[in-house]
Amino acid sequence: MNAVNDDRVAIFDTTLRDGEQAPGCSMTLNEKLRVATALRDLKVDIIEAGFPAASPGDFESVRSIARTIEGPTICGLARCNSKDIKYAWDAVKDSANPRIHVFVATSQIHREHKLQMAKEEILKSAVESVSLAREYCENIEFSPEDASRTELEYLAEVVQAVIEAGATTVNIPDTVGYALPDEFFKVFKYLKDNVSGIEKIRLSAHCHDDLGLAVANSLAAVQAGARQIECTMNGIGERAGNCSLEEVVMAIKTRDGYFNVTTGVDTERLYPTSRVVANVTGMHTPRNKAIVGENAFAHEAGIHQHGMLQNRATYEIMRPEDVGLGRSNLVLGKHSGRHAFRERVEQLGFHLDDLELNRCFEEFKRLADRKKDMYDADIEAIIMNVDVGKAGPWIIDELRITAGTGTVAAAALKLAHTDGREIREAAEGDGPVAAAFRALEAVTGVELTLKNFEVRGVTVGDDAQGEVTVTVEYNRQSFRGHAVSTDIVESAAFAYLEVINRILRRRDSDDRVEEKTIALGNP
Repeated sequence: MNAVNDDRVAIFDTTLRDGEQAPGCSMTLNEKLRVATALRDLKVDIIEAGFPAASPGDFESVRSIARTIEGPTICGLARCNSKDIKYAWDAVKDSANPRIHVFVATSQIHREHKLQMAKEEILKSAVESVSLAREYCENIEFSPEDASRTELEYLAEVVQAVIEAGATTVNIPDTVGYALPDEFFKVFKYLKDNVSGIEKIRLSAHCHDDLGLAVANSLAAVQAGARQIECTMNGIGERAGNCSLEEVVMAIKTRDGYFNVTTGVDTERLYPTSRVVANVTGMHTPRNKAIVGENAFAHEAGIHQHGMLQNRATYEIMRPEDVGLGRSNLVLGKHSGRHAFRERVEQLGFHLDDLELNRCFEEFKRLADRKKDMYDADIEAIIMNVDVGKAGPWIIDELRITAGTGTVAAAALKLAHTDGREIREAAEGDGPVAAAFRALEAVTGVELTLKNFEVRGVTVGDDAQGEVTVTVEYNRQSFRGHAVSTDIVESAAFAYLEVINRILRRRDSDDRVEEKTIALGNP
C-alpha cells in the first residue's frame, strides 16, 4: 500500500451510529457527547457520529460532536442520494477532520427484494453519490452493503468504479454476520488482486456478530490487507452486535508478532470507556466478557491461583493494567479529602472539570456517610450518575415508602418543579416500586408502560449501591432511564423520573419549535 501506513490499522468506532441502533440503546445528545469524549480520549481514529438524515435529533447530535470533539475524524453516514449526502456534509463540516460515508446494498437478495434495482442502476447510483460527496469533502468512504453475499465479480466492479469516482476508503461489510473467516479473507484477497488502484485507498472491514465471528472476520480481513476496522465498544449494535473494539484491539496488541500491525488506541482507556458506554446505554457488560468483563482477570481454580503466584504469565496473556484495570479494591472513606478523591478519579481514567469534580465529591461524601466501605465501582457510579434525577423539570425532594407482609405498599413523595411549584402525592401499588411509579405519574401527568426492570449490584456487601435500569414505552416509543443508590426503591424512582423528565423536556422543546414556526408564518 502506498496511500496508507501498511503497519497501522485505523480504528473506526461506530458506537454512536450502529451501536445506538441496538434496541434500547438510544442516547440523548448529552449522552452522545459523553461517549464521543470517551472515544476521543481512547484515541480512536474515526468516530461515526450518526446518520444525520435519519432525524433532526441525529443531525443535531452529529453536528454538535463535529463542533466539539477535536482529534478524531468525525464521520456522518448517508444513503446514496443527494439529500442524505447534503445532510451529512452540513452535520460534519465544522469538524477539523470531516468524512462522509455513503452506502448502497449490492447483494442479489438486497437488489431484488429491498431496492428492486438492477446491477447497472446500483453502480450508477454509487458512482454519482461518491462524486457528489467528493464535491463537499475530500475524505469519502463507500460501503457496498451486504458485500459478503455479493457476487465477487460484481463487487469488484463496484469497488473499481467508486475508487475512480474519488472514494478514499472502501469498506467491505459483512452486514448480516454470514461470512466465515476464510471466506472473508478471500473476499479481500480477490479485490486486491482484481481492482486496479486499490493500493491507493484504505480497505476497511465492518463485521456483525450473528455467528459470533465478528472479531475473527475482522482479523482475517486485516491479514488480507484491510487497514481499517469498524467496531463498537462492548460490541453493541443491531441484533447480536458488531465487532467488539476492545477485543479486536487487544488481539492485535497481544499477538503483534503474528499480525505485524498496530493501532493508535490507548488501551489503558478501554475499561473506563467500556463503563461509560455500558452506563449510558444500559447494556451491562457480561461478567465473562473478554477484556472488560469482571471475570476477565479473575482466577478461582486452585491450580490457576498457584500458577499466578509463581508467574502471572502462566494464566494471563495480558496484564489487567494494559486495559485500565490496574486498580486497588478498597479505596478512600468519609474522611478522605478532595485532593485524594481527584487523584483516584484520574487513576480510574476519568477527566472531570472543577464543577463536575465538586458535584461528584459532594455526592461521594454523602454516600460515604451511608456506606461502611467505598470501592472503585462506587466512585465510577457516582461519576456517571451524579446528575441523574437532578436535571428537571421535576426533582424528588422527599420519598417515603410503607410496605410489609399482608399490607398494601404505599409511596408518599414531594416533587419540586424548576418553576417553583412543590407537589405532594401518595399512591398504592403491588409493591413499593410500583407505588413510587404511580405517585410519580400522578404528579407529572406522564403515564408510562414499563417494559423492563433491571437491578444490578454495583459493589459487594449489604450496603452496596444498586443500579436500576428501567425501559418504558411512551407514545409507541422506547425510553430508558437508570440511577444508582444504596436504596433500590429510591434508585428505581430516580430512574423512572429521569425518563419522565426526558419526555417532558422533549415535549417542551417541540412546543417551542412549533411556536417559532407559527411566528415565522410557515405552514
